[in-house]
Amino acid sequence: MLVDTVRTRLGSALFSRVAGPDGPVNRARIHDTPGPRWFAPDSPVRTVHGDASMFIGGIAALLLQSLHPLAMAAVAGHSGYKGDPWGRLQRTSTFLAVTTFGTADHAQHAVDQVRAVHTRIRGTAPDGRRYRADDPHLLTWVYTAEAYCFLRAHQRFGARPLTPEQGDRYVAEAARVAQALGADTTPTGTAGLLRRLDDYRPELRATPAAREAARFLLLTPPLPWAARPAYGVLAANAVGLLPGWARRALTLPHVPVVEETLVRLGGHGMTRTIRWAMRPPA
Repeated sequence: MLVDTVRTRLGSALFSRVAGPDGPVNRARIHDTPGPRWFAPDSPVRTVHGDASMFIGGIAALLLQSLHPLAMAAVAGHSGYKGDPWGRLQRTSTFLAVTTFGTADHAQHAVDQVRAVHTRIRGTAPDGRRYRADDPHLLTWVYTAEAYCFLRAHQRFGARPLTPEQGDRYVAEAARVAQALGADTTPTGTAGLLRRLDDYRPELRATPAAREAARFLLLTPPLPWAARPAYGVLAANAVGLLPGWARRALTLPHVPVVEETLVRLGGHGMTRTIRWAMRPPA
């Protein structure tokens, strides 16, 4: 049927972009290898990380993370996000998939690989401060921003929003991966997550590098023109997830009535479409 053909082609195109050329092999290894996992099949972290709302939450997390000058300096100096944006996305999505759904051995191996890379990433930020990617304080910031944005996106656009108790479990489960990477003082509930986000606020500001990253993500994404309207819907809803102070720091527009109606409806439509396209065949 034509509908099935369209769904298959769209799903394949999305999966190829997000997972890269090794995506099918990695997917089989992650899901088909027998053995114990870090998280149970019904765990909230699996519900959140396996949902199409991550397309919005991921953009929001990158914007929020950029507000820490040292974290942004490390990204700007070492990640190659402009020269190889899809490669970075594919490596990140594979890491999330392995640690969320893969065997415990594969998850630990993925963590060990990232930690080995982090030990080599060091430098000096434009303000003269030294940074290192394995700094537990910076790793905790990265986790905090991700957990906040991923959970917030899921609660707004997910197919099965979590209960408050499940939300607390999600924060605790995400913290397990962060701690394995070397983060410290990670919150284990939603209330603690919000407090930790506030704790970082005195350290946060929009550096020129952060504003440049925001322009890249929101205005000049590495996509063909035909795909940009759909991406624009996702990006607009990612901006809508950010705390007001983060939006103001990045000078991002805020039009409440439009965001809460047209933009949000578009976000629901896009996530439903992605969910439909990437659903495994029956």
